Amino acid sequence: MRVAFAGTPEFARTALESLISAGIQVPLVWTQPDRPAGRGMKLQASPVKQLAQAHGIAVAQPRSLRLEGKYPEDAAAARAGLAAAHVDVMVVAAYGLILPAWVLQTPRLGCLNIHASLLPRWRGAAPIHRAIEAGDSETGITIMQMDAGLDTGDMLLMERLPIDLHDTTASLHDRLAALGGQMIVQALDLAGRAALQPVKQPEQGVTYAHKIDKAEARIDWALPAEVIGRRIRAFDPFPGAVTQIRDEPVKVFRYQIDSAIRSNGEGSGQILSVSPDGITVACGSGALVLTGLQRAGGKRLDAADFLRGFPLQPGERFSGAETPTD
Repeated sequence: MRVAFAGTPEFARTALESLISAGIQVPLVWTQPDRPAGRGMKLQASPVKQLAQAHGIAVAQPRSLRLEGKYPEDAAAARAGLAAAHVDVMVVAAYGLILPAWVLQTPRLGCLNIHASLLPRWRGAAPIHRAIEAGDSETGITIMQMDAGLDTGDMLLMERLPIDLHDTTASLHDRLAALGGQMIVQALDLAGRAALQPVKQPEQGVTYAHKIDKAEARIDWALPAEVIGRRIRAFDPFPGAVTQIRDEPVKVFRYQIDSAIRSNGEGSGQILSVSPDGITVACGSGALVLTGLQRAGGKRLDAADFLRGFPLQPGERFSGAETPTD
């Protein structure tokens, strides 16, 4: 079976690596154009492009796939390249461009998407973040036959994965990526034997995982401690939950809930105690002990190391930051 692959970030790289390791023939890869990254803002190839080039796979980076859009020449070249590759199916994982009808219809077996949720829950761009933020106890991978809608296609395979109480988007991402890589190899094997059994998505339980906005990362200390904690984990590593003290933004990436404190919302954001083990902060209800923090431009530090360079005192107050820091 000849498989085209469309994907961009690390999640997609893991899937492509699984296809290559399984000996599946991948003659063509689509990925997003190189983007400026790092402190020097130099153009950097996506993880998928780097892997594809390392294995001698042809790479195309169209800016758009719309034949009548802003970059029709890119779309036309992509269309010609896909036709020339003579693939049976396209695998899509976190690609970043909407696939128009001509793409969905070109491969003999259509396009299969690796989606990091239990559809129809968390359709959309940020299913891992939103599952943690919402306090879901489980998530998973759905292999889906793509159609013209937003993650509305028939489900082909589904596997569940528990969400640990300490999971961040980073840790859950890695487990889901590995699972997705295993499942897409299985799905292609079944597809080659015409053994896939499509299942319509239920109409009940549809939710949308909207793209993460940096403004969401500002910590609102008036919220309950449990809710703030989930948001800290959901926004780790990006964009990073951020607060402000002494006019300086500080990211929080690790915490504990202090269940012994029963805050009533008065004094939200106030530092209740400071020790090498953590900084206890009043929330709308309850309190959080901040155990991992990061100053702007600095490294992630545990509380003891952070306090050596930035001493804090009980009675000081954290507030929402204007913008998250890099």
